[in-house]
Amino acid sequence: MSNPNPLPNLPHALDIESYGAEDIEILEGLEPVRLRPGMYIGTTSSRGLHHLLTEIVDNAIDETLIGVCDHIRVEILPDNSIAVHDNGRGMPVGMHPKLNIPAVEVIFTVLHAGGKFGGGTYKVAGGLHGVGASVVNALSSRLDVEVDRAGKTHRMTFHRGEPGIFADGAAGPSPEAKFTAFTERSELTIVGKTKKGVTGTRVRYWPDRQIFLKSATCSYDDLVTRARQTTFLVPGLKIVLRDERGSEPRVETFLHTGGNRDFVEFLAHDTPLTDTWSLLGAETFTETVPVLDDRGHMTSQEVQRECVVDVALRWGTGYDTEVRSFVNIINTAKGGTHLAGFEAGLLKLLRKQIDTNARRLKISAKETTETKIEKDDVMAGLTAVVTVRLAEPQFEGQTKEILGTAAVRGIVSRVVDRELTKILTSTKRDEKAQAALLLEKVVSEMRARVSARKQKEISRRKNALETSSLPAKLADCRTDDVQRSELFIVEGDSALGTAKLARSSDFQALLPIRGKILNVQKASISDMLRNAECASIIQVIGAGSGRSFDLEAARYGRIVLMTDADVDGAHIRTLLLTLFYRYMRPLVEEGRVYAAVPPLHRVEVLGGRGRDKEYIYTYSDAELAETLGGLKRSGRKYKEDIQRYKGLGEMDADQLADTTMDPRHRTLRRVRIEQAEAAERVFELLMGSEVAPRKDFIIAGAASLDRARIDA
Repeated sequence: MSNPNPLPNLPHALDIESYGAEDIEILEGLEPVRLRPGMYIGTTSSRGLHHLLTEIVDNAIDETLIGVCDHIRVEILPDNSIAVHDNGRGMPVGMHPKLNIPAVEVIFTVLHAGGKFGGGTYKVAGGLHGVGASVVNALSSRLDVEVDRAGKTHRMTFHRGEPGIFADGAAGPSPEAKFTAFTERSELTIVGKTKKGVTGTRVRYWPDRQIFLKSATCSYDDLVTRARQTTFLVPGLKIVLRDERGSEPRVETFLHTGGNRDFVEFLAHDTPLTDTWSLLGAETFTETVPVLDDRGHMTSQEVQRECVVDVALRWGTGYDTEVRSFVNIINTAKGGTHLAGFEAGLLKLLRKQIDTNARRLKISAKETTETKIEKDDVMAGLTAVVTVRLAEPQFEGQTKEILGTAAVRGIVSRVVDRELTKILTSTKRDEKAQAALLLEKVVSEMRARVSARKQKEISRRKNALETSSLPAKLADCRTDDVQRSELFIVEGDSALGTAKLARSSDFQALLPIRGKILNVQKASISDMLRNAECASIIQVIGAGSGRSFDLEAARYGRIVLMTDADVDGAHIRTLLLTLFYRYMRPLVEEGRVYAAVPPLHRVEVLGGRGRDKEYIYTYSDAELAETLGGLKRSGRKYKEDIQRYKGLGEMDADQLADTTMDPRHRTLRRVRIEQAEAAERVFELLMGSEVAPRKDFIIAGAASLDRARIDA
């Protein structure tokens, strides 16, 4: 019987007979890493470069965690190589019994080789898969390692993962030097002697530019953040960071002794509602793991593990949440079972405490039956650092961003429940008062959320009955093409009239705002939604706000903030940017928010000798001076009465179109978030509820202010 669904005729290039056993390739040694680097370090951009450094530094920190290292030095050298020096025990320098090559070579050339596979050398560690050092070696054009051990300094060098010797010249080590690979036997060279008791490891590597993007670079600020974070998590560890790439070396030393409590105090920027509380505990759990027996066979075995939980947390008067989670000092940026257990324990406990204190908190019977405390209510204003330490944690992937060990969730949840209950039910006056304030804040957040949800439902029902939900003052554009459309948020009605004549109504929409909008950095969500100007902006953009913001629903491809080129205009622009940063951040992250750059001056250049009259616009006092100097040198005359624009309303439509709105001539400044944490601190400093830091900032900068720049 013939097949009723025969395969179509395959082209000759896909002839089945042409696919044979010889087509199956086997990648050996470190070839898989060089061929597929993204599998091991995530990306070949700047983030991948930082991941290389993290692998080397984590090996040094693992020595710290077992108490044999207290000093790590990281150097970025002028040739963009990176050196890491620790005073740990030093890598093993003997011959590996099975492979009969130096142990140092095994560590840097064999994938899944290391001392952290359950042999008892490291109880807790950051490096678990045995690929970190070898991945760095594979992705480096050169790597040098020196080990101080047993009174001697041992040295070995590698070229793209292959051991050998470089013929370095007088200029010093370079990946461009002639390289001779070992052919018969590898050699760990003794290059010096050390003082008695001195041990440690030095690794210097040159990232391979054949692998990484040309734009990839190590950010000093990111390294500072990581070094500071590590010294918070490992009290007593000193990390020295040195960057020699600029004209002047930058050197910073980090050392902290307070652990997670100090970390929370550093991260928190709002006024404290509670003290910083430490929740400490440990439990054991049983895990089935594969283990190699004496004959090299893999067998399953039940192993008892200990999980140590260290949580520091505090609530503030603000509304933002800042929670960092770590496993053996590894930053689990995407969370995992430990973070899930923390959130579950916190929610369960506070629900129980609020039910117990319902009468004192004046929670009505209707609220008790119809509403429930949710995670967002509990997390509002919370700053916390959640750390767990355990042997051989299970991560999702080599980048270790998510913890997968299932038993940790229940352990963390129980520790949080047990330890925080002691604080919230304490009879001490201070803790009792703080517990009351915390419960009141959580209940207040619940009520605000319920109120906002009801308001949203009312608004949706109202919008369904109305033909248009857009504000009457919006001058919309005609196009339906979101990518092409632009929304100009214009300062004042006077500028709106000129902008209407200057715009291209086909794709440019205008929304006027009256003066300075609400400072949303120190206002609640409900206050922001009640503000007419903020509500109009959110309504016109049409994508919602906060956690419910949907970038795909935005009605415009570009949002342009068009304010006057004076101090008030800058203030209004800052307030608008604060609104976008707090409640419509995806627009900023996607680079869809712009600031218009209107000119400050218009120079009228007189005609003559066959030349027409010409107008030149300048955007700063320095540019004006340079322009006038150039005109004088070329012998051209201009009107001495140079027009200085105080606001957009002083321009006529042609001038506004040519300088600020016409895509062919205008200049727009794109607003980006390259460092969200730095932006967060600046917004909190300039716009937050804390007055004292802002006052200090103003006083510190007052001496350098040019009084002539103030519009008074």
